[in-house]
Amino acid sequence: MKEYDFIVIGGGPAGYIAAERAAEQGLKTLLAEHRHLGGVCLNEGCIPSKTLLHSAKLYHYATHSAAYGVSAENVSFDFGPVQERKNRIIQTIRQGVGGLMKKYKVDVINDRAQLLPEDSVQIGDDTFKAKQVLIATGSSPARPPIKGTDLPGVLDSTGILACDAAPKSLVIIGGGIIGCEFACFFGSIGVPVTVVEMLPEICPSVDPGIARLLRKELEKKNVTFHLNARVEEITEQDVRFAVNGEMKTVARDLVLLSTGRTPNVDGLGLEHRRVDFSQRGIRVDDRCATNVPGVWAAGDVTGRVWLAHAASRMGEVVVNNITGRPDHMRYHAVPGVIYTNPEVATVGWTADQAREQGWPVRTAKVPLTINGRYLAEHEDERGIAKVVLHAETNALLGVHMIGAACSEMIFGAATMIEMEVRSQEIADLVFPHPTVSEVIRDAVLAAK
Repeated sequence: MKEYDFIVIGGGPAGYIAAERAAEQGLKTLLAEHRHLGGVCLNEGCIPSKTLLHSAKLYHYATHSAAYGVSAENVSFDFGPVQERKNRIIQTIRQGVGGLMKKYKVDVINDRAQLLPEDSVQIGDDTFKAKQVLIATGSSPARPPIKGTDLPGVLDSTGILACDAAPKSLVIIGGGIIGCEFACFFGSIGVPVTVVEMLPEICPSVDPGIARLLRKELEKKNVTFHLNARVEEITEQDVRFAVNGEMKTVARDLVLLSTGRTPNVDGLGLEHRRVDFSQRGIRVDDRCATNVPGVWAAGDVTGRVWLAHAASRMGEVVVNNITGRPDHMRYHAVPGVIYTNPEVATVGWTADQAREQGWPVRTAKVPLTINGRYLAEHEDERGIAKVVLHAETNALLGVHMIGAACSEMIFGAATMIEMEVRSQEIADLVFPHPTVSEVIRDAVLAAK
């Protein structure tokens, strides 16, 4: 039986980053992945969806360029080249991840793995031993208990990425992050999109004002929303749902099920080690340690946070603790982005969340239209930047933005929150001008 210092089950952002970091620290490392390296993010999520969204954004700007003094004719959106480009990018990054594993001498086995008793792990037909094991098996699209989800043309977020032509219409069940991103993509290329959301507002994890503005902006892109709506049935012709007891129908070509994700906990042999888990994920502490010494978990499989960059950081936290550097996750400083057009970027607490912690808060928001760079580059697009400060210590608690380029500057706000920066320290920073990032400082200065 071959022995390793560290075995990683799952080759996504948590797994392959942890394997790289561990091997770099001198640990003899084995990585088991039964599908493609890179996990959902690379192969079925972040990278392919953002590739498609970028193409849609270019198409949208080409067809709305007159306001900038640019005339474009015969603009078309061709799914063939768009999909070819998406697949090429995925393959390039896959090869890059594989190259990293070779560079750091991580042994990779393309097969399923499960825990066995007494430090053993079965991978395929072989058994290996390791004192330290990381489970990073990710998640899968949830399938809601709605009649008709097995009909042709009813897809999850993985299946819809493979579309080779634009549908005549699209109904999206679920107005969360994934649902809104696909609504933006298809709506931007001219497909009529209907989003059916059971809650009073889309993107419930986002600041309510930001979510409301995002919905209004998406409505400009062929997207219709039905809130407080419960889907009752999907047929071959339509989707049937109830709003305040009134039954409604909307005709459909394709249907996207976008009702969340489920941690991949089945078939891992967790019961063999008595690991504490449920269908909501593997229970871990802020070090990503389970209840069993030597067994760790990171990423979506924990059910803690559904973000690739958080998963990667969790993998690093695991390796740091294994190699003698105490470390823990600070989830409140993990930024999140919705890659719609306009983008939404957030980090830290909303005002309501901060008040729930018992903190006195003060807030301020500024429209992005006060910013010269934003005005120059974004005609007829609304955006805001909102900050949440501790009313007594002046510490920055949260930053919430909607507008173009927000994803590229939220890291600065995350750094401020991570370092517990105060408002006066932010006021003393010099931001480059003209950049949209100046609105963060403007919002802080407005919070008096």
